[in-house]
Amino acid sequence: MCEVTNTTARTIELAKTGDKVAIGMVLDGFRTYLTLLARIQIGRRLQSKADPDDVVQEAFLDAHRQFCHFRGETIDELASWLRKIMAGHLAQLVRRYCATEARDVRLEYSIEQDLDSSSARLSQGLASPEATPSEVLRHREDLLALARLLEELPSDYREVIVMRQIEGLTISEISARIGRTEDSVQKLWVRGLQALRALMQAGAK
Repeated sequence: MCEVTNTTARTIELAKTGDKVAIGMVLDGFRTYLTLLARIQIGRRLQSKADPDDVVQEAFLDAHRQFCHFRGETIDELASWLRKIMAGHLAQLVRRYCATEARDVRLEYSIEQDLDSSSARLSQGLASPEATPSEVLRHREDLLALARLLEELPSDYREVIVMRQIEGLTISEISARIGRTEDSVQKLWVRGLQALRALMQAGAK
Protein backbone atom coordinates (compact mmCIF):
# COMPACT_ATOMS: atom_id res chain seq x y z
CA MET A 1 0.00 0.00 0.00
CA CYS A 2 1.25 3.47 -0.81
CA GLU A 3 2.56 6.08 1.60
CA VAL A 4 -0.13 8.22 3.13
CA THR A 5 -0.75 11.67 1.69
CA ASN A 6 0.92 14.65 3.35
CA THR A 7 -2.35 15.69 4.98
CA THR A 8 -2.97 12.22 6.43
CA ALA A 9 0.66 11.88 7.45
CA ARG A 10 0.47 15.17 9.33
CA THR A 11 -2.72 14.04 11.04
CA ILE A 12 -1.14 10.75 12.08
CA GLU A 13 1.95 12.50 13.40
CA LEU A 14 -0.25 14.90 15.34
CA ALA A 15 -2.26 11.96 16.71
CA LYS A 16 0.94 10.34 17.92
CA THR A 17 1.58 13.39 20.11
CA GLY A 18 -1.70 12.64 21.91
CA ASP A 19 -3.93 15.18 20.16
CA LYS A 20 -7.43 13.81 20.83
CA VAL A 21 -9.08 15.46 17.84
CA ALA A 22 -6.42 14.10 15.47
CA ILE A 23 -6.69 10.61 16.97
CA GLY A 24 -10.46 10.67 16.52
CA MET A 25 -10.14 11.78 12.89
CA VAL A 26 -7.61 9.06 12.10
CA LEU A 27 -9.54 6.26 13.78
CA ASP A 28 -12.87 7.26 12.30
CA GLY A 29 -11.43 6.74 8.82
CA PHE A 30 -10.92 3.07 9.68
CA ARG A 31 -14.33 2.43 11.23
CA THR A 32 -16.12 0.92 8.21
CA TYR A 33 -13.07 -1.12 7.19
CA LEU A 34 -12.61 -2.65 10.65
CA THR A 35 -16.34 -3.24 11.10
CA LEU A 36 -16.36 -5.23 7.86
CA LEU A 37 -13.46 -7.40 9.05
CA ALA A 38 -15.00 -7.84 12.51
CA ARG A 39 -18.33 -8.89 11.00
CA ILE A 40 -16.59 -11.65 9.04
CA GLN A 41 -14.84 -13.00 12.15
CA ILE A 42 -17.95 -12.81 14.31
CA GLY A 43 -20.05 -14.56 11.69
CA ARG A 44 -17.46 -17.29 11.23
CA ARG A 45 -16.46 -17.92 14.85
CA LEU A 46 -19.37 -16.71 16.95
CA GLN A 47 -22.44 -17.23 14.74
CA SER A 48 -23.21 -13.50 15.10
CA LYS A 49 -23.45 -13.63 18.92
CA ALA A 50 -21.68 -10.27 19.22
CA ASP A 51 -22.03 -6.85 17.63
CA PRO A 52 -19.11 -5.90 15.34
CA ASP A 53 -19.72 -2.21 16.06
CA ASP A 54 -19.11 -2.87 19.76
CA VAL A 55 -15.89 -4.75 19.01
CA VAL A 56 -14.58 -1.92 16.85
CA GLN A 57 -15.50 0.66 19.48
CA GLU A 58 -13.61 -1.29 22.16
CA ALA A 59 -10.60 -1.55 19.84
CA PHE A 60 -10.77 2.19 19.21
CA LEU A 61 -10.79 2.91 22.95
CA ASP A 62 -7.58 0.90 23.29
CA ALA A 63 -6.05 2.49 20.19
CA HIS A 64 -6.89 5.94 21.53
CA ARG A 65 -5.02 5.20 24.75
CA GLN A 66 -2.07 3.60 22.97
CA PHE A 67 -1.71 5.83 19.91
CA CYS A 68 1.42 7.49 21.25
CA HIS A 69 3.10 4.07 20.99
CA PHE A 70 2.30 3.61 17.28
CA ARG A 71 5.57 3.83 15.37
CA GLY A 72 4.42 3.42 11.77
CA GLU A 73 4.01 6.04 9.07
CA THR A 74 1.79 4.44 6.43
CA ILE A 75 -1.88 3.55 6.13
CA ASP A 76 -0.81 -0.09 5.76
CA GLU A 77 1.16 -0.01 9.02
CA LEU A 78 -1.68 1.70 10.86
CA ALA A 79 -4.23 -0.78 9.50
CA SER A 80 -2.03 -3.67 10.67
CA TRP A 81 -1.65 -2.14 14.13
CA LEU A 82 -5.41 -1.65 14.48
CA ARG A 83 -6.12 -5.20 13.28
CA LYS A 84 -3.78 -6.53 15.97
CA ILE A 85 -5.61 -4.55 18.66
CA MET A 86 -8.97 -5.74 17.39
CA ALA A 87 -7.75 -9.35 17.27
CA GLY A 88 -7.24 -9.19 21.03
CA HIS A 89 -10.83 -8.12 21.63
CA LEU A 90 -12.19 -10.75 19.24
CA ALA A 91 -10.14 -13.41 21.04
CA GLN A 92 -11.73 -12.37 24.36
CA LEU A 93 -15.20 -12.80 22.84
CA VAL A 94 -14.36 -16.20 21.37
CA ARG A 95 -13.05 -17.39 24.74
CA ARG A 96 -16.24 -16.14 26.40
CA TYR A 97 -18.63 -17.88 24.02
CA CYS A 98 -16.65 -20.89 22.77
CA ALA A 99 -15.42 -23.12 25.58
CA THR A 100 -13.56 -25.40 23.16
CA GLU A 101 -11.25 -22.53 22.17
CA ALA A 102 -10.92 -20.93 25.59
CA ARG A 103 -7.51 -22.48 26.29
CA ASP A 104 -6.06 -22.00 22.82
CA VAL A 105 -2.95 -19.91 23.50
CA ARG A 106 -2.59 -19.18 19.78
CA LEU A 107 -6.16 -17.93 19.40
CA GLU A 108 -5.32 -14.23 19.22
CA TYR A 109 -2.56 -14.89 16.68
CA SER A 110 -4.93 -17.06 14.62
CA ILE A 111 -7.56 -14.31 14.55
CA GLU A 112 -4.94 -11.71 13.65
CA GLN A 113 -3.83 -13.88 10.72
CA ASP A 114 -7.45 -14.26 9.59
CA LEU A 115 -7.94 -10.49 9.74
CA ASP A 116 -4.76 -9.96 7.71
CA SER A 117 -5.93 -12.47 5.10
CA SER A 118 -9.35 -10.86 4.83
CA SER A 119 -7.76 -7.44 4.43
CA ALA A 120 -5.43 -8.75 1.71
CA ARG A 121 -8.35 -10.26 -0.19
CA LEU A 122 -10.25 -7.01 0.12
CA SER A 123 -7.38 -5.01 -1.34
CA GLN A 124 -6.42 -7.50 -4.06
CA GLY A 125 -9.47 -9.48 -4.99
CA LEU A 126 -11.95 -6.89 -6.23
CA ALA A 127 -10.01 -5.62 -9.22
CA SER A 128 -11.17 -6.70 -12.66
CA PRO A 129 -9.31 -9.76 -14.01
CA GLU A 130 -8.26 -7.53 -16.92
CA ALA A 131 -6.89 -4.83 -14.62
CA THR A 132 -3.39 -3.51 -15.29
CA PRO A 133 -0.80 -3.56 -12.48
CA SER A 134 -1.32 0.17 -11.95
CA GLU A 135 -5.08 -0.34 -11.62
CA VAL A 136 -4.57 -3.13 -9.07
CA LEU A 137 -2.24 -0.83 -7.11
CA ARG A 138 -4.89 1.89 -7.12
CA HIS A 139 -7.39 -0.55 -5.62
CA ARG A 140 -4.89 -1.31 -2.84
CA GLU A 141 -4.39 2.40 -2.21
CA ASP A 142 -8.15 2.89 -1.93
CA LEU A 143 -8.65 0.12 0.63
CA LEU A 144 -10.54 2.20 3.17
CA ALA A 145 -12.71 3.82 0.50
CA LEU A 146 -13.42 0.37 -0.94
CA ALA A 147 -14.75 -0.84 2.41
CA ARG A 148 -17.04 2.20 2.55
CA LEU A 149 -18.32 1.53 -0.99
CA LEU A 150 -19.13 -2.07 -0.04
CA GLU A 151 -21.37 -0.71 2.71
CA GLU A 152 -23.30 1.29 0.11
CA LEU A 153 -24.30 -1.83 -1.82
CA PRO A 154 -27.63 -3.62 -1.28
CA SER A 155 -27.15 -6.14 1.52
CA ASP A 156 -27.58 -9.24 -0.68
CA TYR A 157 -24.90 -8.00 -3.10
CA ARG A 158 -22.54 -7.12 -0.25
CA GLU A 159 -23.09 -10.44 1.52
CA VAL A 160 -22.20 -12.53 -1.53
CA ILE A 161 -19.20 -10.37 -2.48
CA VAL A 162 -17.79 -10.61 1.03
CA MET A 163 -18.22 -14.39 1.16
CA ARG A 164 -16.88 -14.95 -2.35
CA GLN A 165 -14.09 -12.38 -2.62
CA ILE A 166 -12.97 -11.90 0.97
CA GLU A 167 -13.80 -15.16 2.73
CA GLY A 168 -12.87 -17.16 -0.38
CA LEU A 169 -15.96 -19.39 -0.38
CA THR A 170 -17.07 -21.23 -3.50
CA ILE A 171 -20.42 -20.57 -5.15
CA SER A 172 -21.76 -23.88 -3.82
CA GLU A 173 -20.58 -23.07 -0.27
CA ILE A 174 -22.29 -19.68 -0.40
CA SER A 175 -25.43 -21.32 -1.77
CA ALA A 176 -25.52 -23.70 1.20
CA ARG A 177 -24.84 -20.95 3.71
CA ILE A 178 -27.53 -18.50 2.57
CA GLY A 179 -30.08 -21.02 1.28
CA ARG A 180 -30.23 -19.82 -2.32
CA THR A 181 -29.57 -21.67 -5.56
CA GLU A 182 -26.11 -21.62 -7.08
CA ASP A 183 -27.49 -19.83 -10.14
CA SER A 184 -28.97 -17.14 -7.90
CA VAL A 185 -25.69 -16.75 -6.02
CA GLN A 186 -23.73 -16.49 -9.27
CA LYS A 187 -26.05 -13.73 -10.52
CA LEU A 188 -25.85 -11.84 -7.23
CA TRP A 189 -22.06 -12.03 -7.31
CA VAL A 190 -21.75 -10.76 -10.90
CA ARG A 191 -24.31 -8.00 -10.42
CA GLY A 192 -22.78 -7.03 -7.10
CA LEU A 193 -19.32 -6.66 -8.64
CA GLN A 194 -20.79 -4.60 -11.48
CA ALA A 195 -22.53 -2.33 -8.98
CA LEU A 196 -19.37 -1.99 -6.88
CA ARG A 197 -17.21 -1.12 -9.88
CA ALA A 198 -19.80 1.43 -11.00
CA LEU A 199 -19.53 3.08 -7.59
CA MET A 200 -15.75 3.00 -7.83
CA GLN A 201 -15.77 4.59 -11.28
CA ALA A 202 -18.22 7.26 -10.14
CA GLY A 203 -15.99 8.07 -7.21
CA ALA A 204 -12.94 8.33 -9.46
CA LYS A 205 -14.49 11.08 -11.60
